[in-house]
Amino acid sequence: MATQHETLLAELTSRWPEHRIAPSLDRIRAVTELLGDPQRSCPVIQITGTNGKGSTAIMIESLLRAAGLRTGRYSSPHLVDVTERIAIDGQPISRERFAEVWADIKPYVGIVDEQRLDDAPMTFFEVLTAMAYAAFADAPVDVMIIEVGLGGAWDATNIADAQVAVVMPIDLDHTHILGDSLTDIAREKAGIIKPGTHAILAGQPIEAAKVLLQHCADVGALVQREGVDFGLLDRRLAVGGQLIRLNGSEGPVEDVHLPLHGVHMARNAGVALAAVEAFLGMKALPGDLVREGFSEVRAPGRLEAIRQSPPIVLDGAHNAHAAEASATAAVEAYSFDPLIGVFAVMADKDAEAILRVWEPVMNEIVCTRVASTERGLGVDALVEVAEEVFGPGRVRRADTIADALELATAMVDLDAGQPGIIVTGSVIAAGEARGLLATGGLVRDADEIDWAADDHGGTLDELTGGNGHRIAMGDDD
Repeated sequence: MATQHETLLAELTSRWPEHRIAPSLDRIRAVTELLGDPQRSCPVIQITGTNGKGSTAIMIESLLRAAGLRTGRYSSPHLVDVTERIAIDGQPISRERFAEVWADIKPYVGIVDEQRLDDAPMTFFEVLTAMAYAAFADAPVDVMIIEVGLGGAWDATNIADAQVAVVMPIDLDHTHILGDSLTDIAREKAGIIKPGTHAILAGQPIEAAKVLLQHCADVGALVQREGVDFGLLDRRLAVGGQLIRLNGSEGPVEDVHLPLHGVHMARNAGVALAAVEAFLGMKALPGDLVREGFSEVRAPGRLEAIRQSPPIVLDGAHNAHAAEASATAAVEAYSFDPLIGVFAVMADKDAEAILRVWEPVMNEIVCTRVASTERGLGVDALVEVAEEVFGPGRVRRADTIADALELATAMVDLDAGQPGIIVTGSVIAAGEARGLLATGGLVRDADEIDWAADDHGGTLDELTGGNGHRIAMGDDD
């Protein structure tokens, strides 16, 4: 089955890549019409914005499930496996089901490909979007939670007309596609807000807020604004996350445990609660249900502690705005000292801006490159930028994520302070690291190194030169 899945994935990824979009919905509309418009099979909550879309979608999903609804959530990109993008009742669909859905829609994709609408076959993202809508209609689900891939108006997901449109904070990102001003980007993202939609607006820069509010007035959308109609009232640190107080539709909801880190996640929780209450007709959710829903939230790759000895945290922050939130939250939640960064970034991102956010927080940084895409910035180029920001004495290099994890782990002295490692710079980097660390690609901790030493016929000290507690070994080492 694994071989079949890889073959299927290779077939899909050979299409036009998802980071390239054109201002047209013709192809996705054509294929969904052939499929019977599955995106209209149930109500939709759609989410756009520059940062926070994925975690907010997960929170919305968890609250709706606590309320007894069957959910379908579509997200991008994935961390480890493409099936993560299509989740039903909080779980990614199986590889078997993924293959079945593709087999069902493939003939219709072929028909659209032959039409060469806008002079191109269907893209990778368009095909996955069609698969998600088809899978949710077949399940069936009670509500779809749809995360926009890129932008809004021209994103393939926007063939659905959302009952609730959520706009997370807008910042400069993908400027080569969406425009180089907050006004241009906000105008593109406002495209998910349709006539009669209930619009949930997270806190925005003034330029973006003006565009969004004008668009809502133009289409007759009912608006709720963070800080005015809903939001975070209070928060304090708690074991495994934070205890938050939220402003619901009928007043404060107290003592909500959110197992995620950072004030940005607490604010995202306020957005999620507002979206769900709007979806349910502005009915307040019982406090116990809200607490249950948030307590079940899991968000891989968002300041996720994946290993303990040494501590390794994964975070997919891929722009300066997201990095600022993650860096602040990492200091608050983990207090690593020293902190070693493992950093890889896409070539179309502002690596220098992201590195300048992390420089005051990281003691040293290992620059590397993702292996699963050609979009990654090369190691030499990244090292050059990092040395300008950190200075040459604080920058190391490694050719792969696996090599970088091994090097960073060897650099950790568990007897000095509270050391830790954070892998960041892109979702793809966090995903590659998670694939290695969560599946046994690297030895977990000192105890596992002891076992590995026994397996290889030597003692821990003999195999590691006395530094066994600091080295992550590959399976075949």
